[in-house]
Amino acid sequence: MPNPERTYTISQLAREFDVTPRALRFYEDKGLLTPRRDGMNRVYSHRDRARLQLILRGKRVGLSLIEIKEILDLYKVDQRAQAQTALKKYKARIVALEQQREDVDAAIEALRESIGKVEQFLSKPAAPAAVGAARAYEQEAKKRLEEVH
Repeated sequence: MPNPERTYTISQLAREFDVTPRALRFYEDKGLLTPRRDGMNRVYSHRDRARLQLILRGKRVGLSLIEIKEILDLYKVDQRAQAQTALKKYKARIVALEQQREDVDAAIEALRESIGKVEQFLSKPAAPAAVGAARAYEQEAKKRLEEVH
């Protein structure tokens, strides 16, 4: 178990969690982290480190910072309420992600169908009139390019 008396600098936490010091200052500005000050330096506690872990986990699963803050703020008030709120938000996030997955799967299927139709169209020989129109277009395009250069 980590030492609850241990403190961390902004650089140490940034390095450990692969975030920028700017991100840590942003979370502080949003009230998610509350490091104490030692002169101009921020001193992060074991509690701040644990909160940062929860913030990053929440972000990774798509929770908003407002939702993350709501969960974190409940810790001081009622840990059971915090757990219930987190559970509710996690379940809602799963529903949203499952819907996104269905939407992505449907988009992929639509693209595959379109690819099949386009490939089928391109596998057939072009009609003579289309070939003539394409050659005329190509000659006109070459003529215009020569005029520009």
